[in-house]
Amino acid sequence: MTEGLSPTYPEDGPSPRNAGSWVRRYWFDVPLWQRIFAALIVGAIVGFFWGEGVVQIKWIGDIFVRLIRMLVVPLVFVTIVAGVAAMGDVTRLGSIGIKTLTLYMLTTLLSATLGLALGSLFKPGAGIDLTGVTPQVVSAEPVSMAEQFIGIIPLNPIASLAQGDILSIIFFAIMVGAAILAVGEASQPLVRVFDAGVAVLLKVTHFVMEVAPFGVFALIAWVMGTSGPAAFINIFMLALCVLAGCVLQVLFIHGGLVRLIAGLPVVAFFRGVTDVIIVAFSTSSSAATLPVSMRVAVNNLGVSPMVASTALPIGTTVSMDGTAMYVGLLTMFSAQIFGVSLDLGQFVMVIAVTTLVAIGSAPVPSASLFLLAGVLQVIGISVEQTAIIVGFILPFDRILDMMRTVPNCTGDLAVAVTVARWEGELDEAVYVDRRDE
Repeated sequence: MTEGLSPTYPEDGPSPRNAGSWVRRYWFDVPLWQRIFAALIVGAIVGFFWGEGVVQIKWIGDIFVRLIRMLVVPLVFVTIVAGVAAMGDVTRLGSIGIKTLTLYMLTTLLSATLGLALGSLFKPGAGIDLTGVTPQVVSAEPVSMAEQFIGIIPLNPIASLAQGDILSIIFFAIMVGAAILAVGEASQPLVRVFDAGVAVLLKVTHFVMEVAPFGVFALIAWVMGTSGPAAFINIFMLALCVLAGCVLQVLFIHGGLVRLIAGLPVVAFFRGVTDVIIVAFSTSSSAATLPVSMRVAVNNLGVSPMVASTALPIGTTVSMDGTAMYVGLLTMFSAQIFGVSLDLGQFVMVIAVTTLVAIGSAPVPSASLFLLAGVLQVIGISVEQTAIIVGFILPFDRILDMMRTVPNCTGDLAVAVTVARWEGELDEAVYVDRRDE
């Protein structure tokens, strides 16, 4: 066919000639957070009208969650080793670690206090009737603090990697990174291997995030279709308190950390963490959100890989601001239901125990519910009574868990940004003027 007789197509249409550019314009050139947010809204609408039949597409969301959880263990190990090895001086590891843990402890304490304050102010447990509630087992055999610390050291690092034991993986990765620093020049080939591994895993994360809108759509549709807004009539005030607590945490505790302590513009922080907020909300898992947090910290917020690889994996395990707020709130909720009055000493004890419980909480959906017994026994509520509380909350907990996972993750990023600023490891040009990929 001659050039003059070649068929023509509208410039903006999805023709064979420009289909690739059309897909890029209307998909890949749209910022990821906008695609995910649109999927969340559409999923909620579809789930509302489809009802329980929406379980037929839940497998799409399950695939997305498996994809990002697939990355957690290799990403934690490789990035921590590479980050520690990049420090050049092993003393910097101690400096970054101490600052990170101090800030995590501070935000967790503030969050636990916030939960108690909201519970005291709004009294979500007043008038709740627990008649007919089926008790739920609330915890396994308690583990002592000494056993928890001993368990951090892996007997078999390979087994810890296979089982996804994050604390043990972090410990072993720090040891390997510190050894690389100590060996010096002879370890440079290994350093290059880990640096290349970080680049590859972050690129895999980028690939996985391209399917995030589909996963979020399916997960939100499933939650809305199986639970729906009507499910919250019985716990309406508690749900409002959880929502208010999460918003206050993100805006004032985490935003305040970035603005007042790090001295950075807070709007840029919230703009940068949008992807994490939506993924955390849809998956209800801090661990599943970790690969996204790593990508956002480096690409959107300008945190150096060295600080991101140290602060974020630790935060996923030990920093649970949303959990601390929620457990504090549930403590007041339970006290009001069973008519227990708290004095100042009990408030202080609840804050301390809640902080420890939050640190020990697994970064998976609904884990905090099954740690309540350790906190409620401080105010004289029995294990049997706690089981009734858990039985009452559990049917509604999925959406509550989605909300409180958001501050779990934004808190990690706020601390990472602050520590990076203190250590001179923050690219402020990226932080202030990021480009959506």
